[in-house]
Amino acid sequence: MRVLVLGGDGFCGWPTSLHLSAQGHDVHIVDNLLRRKIDVELEVSSLTPISSLSERVKAWKGISGSDIKVSQIDIAEQYDALLDLITAYRPDAIIHFAEIRAAPYSMKSSRHKRLTVNHNISATNNVLAAIVESGQDIHLVHLGTMGVYGYSNHGATIPEGYLKVNVDLQDGTSINQEILHPAHPGSIYHTTKTMDQLLFYFYNKNDGLRITDLHQGIVWGTQTRETRRDERLINRFDYDGDYGTVLNRFLLQAALEYPLTVHGSGGQTRAFIHIQDTVRCLELAVSNPPSNGTRVQIFNQVAETHRVRDLATMISSKTGVEVAYIENPRREAAENDLKVENQCLQDLGLNPTKLADALLEEIVEISRHYRHRCDLSKIPCVSRWVAPRETTIDPVVVPLSRKRA
Repeated sequence: MRVLVLGGDGFCGWPTSLHLSAQGHDVHIVDNLLRRKIDVELEVSSLTPISSLSERVKAWKGISGSDIKVSQIDIAEQYDALLDLITAYRPDAIIHFAEIRAAPYSMKSSRHKRLTVNHNISATNNVLAAIVESGQDIHLVHLGTMGVYGYSNHGATIPEGYLKVNVDLQDGTSINQEILHPAHPGSIYHTTKTMDQLLFYFYNKNDGLRITDLHQGIVWGTQTRETRRDERLINRFDYDGDYGTVLNRFLLQAALEYPLTVHGSGGQTRAFIHIQDTVRCLELAVSNPPSNGTRVQIFNQVAETHRVRDLATMISSKTGVEVAYIENPRREAAENDLKVENQCLQDLGLNPTKLADALLEEIVEISRHYRHRCDLSKIPCVSRWVAPRETTIDPVVVPLSRKRA
């Protein structure tokens, strides 16, 4: 198949592009390199050394013999260029990663909130509009987030996208319906993903677009089978307070023998999936499109759930590194449960990697090997959901201090 990968230079986009190319698909990356520019803005780099995109695709060509084509387009701003590419390339599928991710980054300031909304919503609408205008029957696969559901304590299992409801009518009868699961976003970033859902609903209903939306848990890990083949292909490892996911941050802290920083009580339950399983899920989604005339296909792309404090305890028991509880900069419930249906992708063949099976390998292979590249000042999370009203409080109330020289 011909697959257009929007945001193909990013944390999930790059290994997905390699994986699909290795499976024999014709892959064309579209990226505006914004994620690299955000590194410059935040003055922090990936723990792993990232080659330029041109070097990456050249290295892949030398190793695999397969070409990955690249177009530098800002799909939120350059609609005509995107449409021209779709018209000429005629992809069978488009994978949409091209959104500004990271909840803390989206909450840094009013500028970051506006940037996230303006870019993400325009990017998604432009992709949908361009598919319609091209007149082609293209399957759109979107990487969403479990964060659209929010993190509540109602105790019910979260279904895959749609919730069965009973509606009482005025005549005393009732009807059964399925609706999109009510959105409960916890950040501006997550809010843009819930708005994506409504755009997908409209374009599917109005224009008959075939769409798969993958509500993904927190991705951990760095390498996939393809990125391991050469250091020039290595994937990102973000550890900073804005882009570093909780588990990757714990892994680096363990490698550095620093306390594992748990925000608040650590009672927040989150869903997790390994990066190797992420690329496998994208392959399964591309290979199993919904039929024409059917509603948006929604899969929960998760492997398992854990409370943050339990995750820290698990890593601490394997490494001997202590756990430190610090103030939570987010506005969220101190404790929550999370039960998630994830049968659809398993029915398609996913056999996910579990945390207990690969944590130590990740610590040794990546975190310890590249720890000399870490900027310790970037580890604390300083982006706050609500600004202090009277005084400025340092969010790290248990300072990070080196256990060993």
